[in-house]
Amino acid sequence: MSVLPLVFTSGWASGINAYAVVLLLGVFGATGLTDEVPESLQRTDVLIVAGVLFLCEAVADKIPYVDSVWDSVHTVIRPVAGAVVAALLAGQSGSVPELAAGAVGGTTALLSHFVKAGTRMAINTSPEPFSNIAMSAAEDLGVAGIITFALFNPEVAAIIAAVLLLFGLVILVVLARSIHRFLHRRAQRREERRLATAGARRVPPY
Repeated sequence: MSVLPLVFTSGWASGINAYAVVLLLGVFGATGLTDEVPESLQRTDVLIVAGVLFLCEAVADKIPYVDSVWDSVHTVIRPVAGAVVAALLAGQSGSVPELAAGAVGGTTALLSHFVKAGTRMAINTSPEPFSNIAMSAAEDLGVAGIITFALFNPEVAAIIAAVLLLFGLVILVVLARSIHRFLHRRAQRREERRLATAGARRVPPY
């Protein structure tokens, strides 16, 4: 059976929370729940690092504005992680060329990352922090659920991931104005801090 549906789903999930994907796949493989996971993802050191980084993301992802900074840092990390996981899954299965699988996983991860990051920018236009916490929790549960489901029903899981990705891209277009407002506000704050710092330097000491 082709591993492509699992590659697509893992790519979508990696764009949202790459560390959770690595951790879940590694645990499922190490416990013998599936033989689709390569041994490199089951290593103890990989699981420990993924677990620690997952906890860091779980905290940062729920704090307004910190989540957007975290997303900016992971603009490269998540697509690369999605491509690597996809290539490893393809190498384990042998049904899909690793380079093709990496391209699918990385591209899907990049698109879902843009959806996640853009949605968070829109949410951060609201002053209250509860929407960030709710969205982050929903994303974590969604990644856990879709990866678990994909190991046993990869085709159906891939369809669900594709629908969620398409829906997210549509929402991103709708929220474009809020995202623009967020970026403009952040640029204003940076300029105000720069002017305040420059003014403080010009004030002579007493």
